[in-house]
Amino acid sequence: MAVTNTQTSYASLIDSINGQTTKKATANQVTDMQDRFLKLLTTQLQNQDPMNPMENAELTSQLAQMSTVEGITKLNTSLDSLLAGYQASQTMQAAALIGRTVLTEGDTIDLNGGLGAAAFELKSGADKVVVKIQDSNGIELRSLALGQQDAGMVKFGWDGLDNNGQAVADGNYWFVVEAERAGNFVDATPLALTGVRSVVLSNGKVELDTASLGIRQLDQVRQIF
Repeated sequence: MAVTNTQTSYASLIDSINGQTTKKATANQVTDMQDRFLKLLTTQLQNQDPMNPMENAELTSQLAQMSTVEGITKLNTSLDSLLAGYQASQTMQAAALIGRTVLTEGDTIDLNGGLGAAAFELKSGADKVVVKIQDSNGIELRSLALGQQDAGMVKFGWDGLDNNGQAVADGNYWFVVEAERAGNFVDATPLALTGVRSVVLSNGKVELDTASLGIRQLDQVRQIF
């Protein structure tokens, strides 16, 4: 008489190793599962119908399932180790940025000594690009016509003058990029210069705490100075 629900039990073991259960299996739990697997297989062999014995293909399949369970467990352990090493490497790289200036995603431009600089990335080429610099209230102070630009990063400078030729005070300002191609809007990502104050570890991710833009991800950094 064949043991009932055997295949269901095997599937349950595989699912738990694959992370389909709500709890991650520990090393002891995995060992227990393998022991249960062997007991189930042994019991099935002992109770099989002599007139209808288990076929070699079926036995091989079930043994392969046990091997898969063990293989997945080792793979998960290896992946955890690789992830830990990657995070440690990222932390060391990010720590080297403390005190450095980076060009990262952001729409601010700092005016210092009557000079300011920032950049933006165009998703595609544009035949007309205008950068509008604004104060904290969103009032336009200066409009910079940059003409035609190719796709990619475009850097620009500001002499600290408004549209009337009057110098504005040093401080923090904002800018908006308006780009068009054949009358259609072209996507532009603003990039700002800021200093890195510290490195933050949050939920397994390495983040940068910047002086004027708050928290930024490493993949948001475009250039390091």
